[in-house]
Amino acid sequence: MSKSINSGRRDVLKNIAALAAGTAIISNEELVLAEQLADDAKNSVTKNNTAKNKTAKNNAAKDVQVDGLSGASRKHTDWGKLADLKKPIAKGTIKGVETSRLVMGGNLVGGWAHSRDLLYVSDLVKAYFTRDKIIATFKMAEACGINTYIGHESHIGILSDYWEKEDGTLHFIADSHSLDGALKCIDKGADGVYFYGELADQCVKEGKYDEIIRFIERVRKEDVPVGIGGHQMATIKGCVEHGIEPDFWMKTIHHHKYWSRMADKPERDNVYCREPEETKELMNTLKQPWIGFKVLAAGAIHPKDGFRYALEAGADFLCVGMYDFQIVNDVNICMDILASDMKRSRPVCFT
Repeated sequence: MSKSINSGRRDVLKNIAALAAGTAIISNEELVLAEQLADDAKNSVTKNNTAKNKTAKNNAAKDVQVDGLSGASRKHTDWGKLADLKKPIAKGTIKGVETSRLVMGGNLVGGWAHSRDLLYVSDLVKAYFTRDKIIATFKMAEACGINTYIGHESHIGILSDYWEKEDGTLHFIADSHSLDGALKCIDKGADGVYFYGELADQCVKEGKYDEIIRFIERVRKEDVPVGIGGHQMATIKGCVEHGIEPDFWMKTIHHHKYWSRMADKPERDNVYCREPEETKELMNTLKQPWIGFKVLAAGAIHPKDGFRYALEAGADFLCVGMYDFQIVNDVNICMDILASDMKRSRPVCFT
């Protein structure tokens, strides 16, 4: 893959024809058109030997835009974006299961988009993510090294379809609302489950720790990683105080330096980690892997900022909802941050 990625957009389009095969995402005619346009762009700049056109020639294969194949297109996925991938995302392990440091989150695929005061967003997201678009998004993620998807337990259906009909290999970690749902997902091939964050928040608030313990103990018999999620710091703290030790934690983490977070105004679906600094301090005391989620405050924080903040806060993995056209950029940003000199006090924890 690395050789074709570095050889320009035309070669990438040829090589990913196999990647898109079996879906209605991109046709042979569209591939031919993309290649022809790339050729035309390169040939046109070759005719002029000025310095300006030399620069254009260097950028032609990378930047030529094919109508319907770039950006946010419901029908098409721009496989040519793979030409910009610097390197596949790094991996870690959770209870021996190889897990990409950047994990694909399932809220967008499921249509549960946080919309703040925009009433149409969830319907728009549902319209965008057709079956073919979901499959293409999964394939784009895998092409970038992302090997894990975290989504609602009901998503086991589309994952099963992806595994059986599309030769997909994504790991699936189900956010489970019930023990029965978790066991059903495991039976159908899920690689891990976790006790759903909002449910865990409610159980801790009501002192129902026995429900969480029963879930953890039963799932452990299935020999897959089992975690606990939480939006509230009190959820994680309460579980720790009651001696509950999952294989991994799912905890929200993001700063409050974004314009829709106004401290003197009531929350309107715009805050998901209310105590980020206290969360960082608590998580730094724990030895299990931590998957940070809501790291971009549902799209309000730029990945360059949100990814760094979450990783420096101590998160070992980042769960991020991504559209197909965002994946390459997100992987590049994450890899750049991982390779940089991060100000991180919590040791990276893989198990």
